[in-house]
Amino acid sequence: GIRDLLASFLSSHDGLSDHARITIGFEHLVRRRSLRSDNSGWRAYPITIDATLSGTDFCVQITTDVVYSSTCPASAALSRQLIQDNFAKTFTADQPLDRDTILAWLGTEKGIVATPHAQRSTATIRVKPMGEGVFNLIGMIDNVEGALGTPVQTAVKRADEQAFALANGQNLMFCEDAARRIQKALSDDATIADFHLRVAHHE
Repeated sequence: GIRDLLASFLSSHDGLSDHARITIGFEHLVRRRSLRSDNSGWRAYPITIDATLSGTDFCVQITTDVVYSSTCPASAALSRQLIQDNFAKTFTADQPLDRDTILAWLGTEKGIVATPHAQRSTATIRVKPMGEGVFNLIGMIDNVEGALGTPVQTAVKRADEQAFALANGQNLMFCEDAARRIQKALSDDATIADFHLRVAHHE
């Protein structure tokens, strides 16, 4: 459809122009389920479609942003060290300990004295689809979010927030780690001819 539109531009300007371009921008709404509770909400993905036709050379590029949470591995390591130090100060080496005592202590604010920092992060992805068929854009976004493991949530109850905290703890990543995860997901997608990726962790 986009190619036909660009061809009609050139046809109506026969002899005046040999190159046509159109840029279409919109927000694509996708309903996303909560992680654990029986809720859902709408995610808005900004989409830009940029298409050109020059003679018989037709090119389409699609750009979108995937927003996710990233927990710093260095911050996590520092937090674990502080918790260990606090444990050593609270319980002496010669003090007998039992499971219930340690379990109760871990459930207090004194038990977990530090937590790693997580920040909102953005992956800006521009893809060139393979061929001219219908491109499964949401499928591509799903693959990227699956590779990251921590896409931002829409509807969040207590159980969902706990599940999100767990996902962050199990997916520690620096900016370059996230870039490698996304690169692999895009490289493994046979429907993508080429792509450009930019990742930003907003400290």
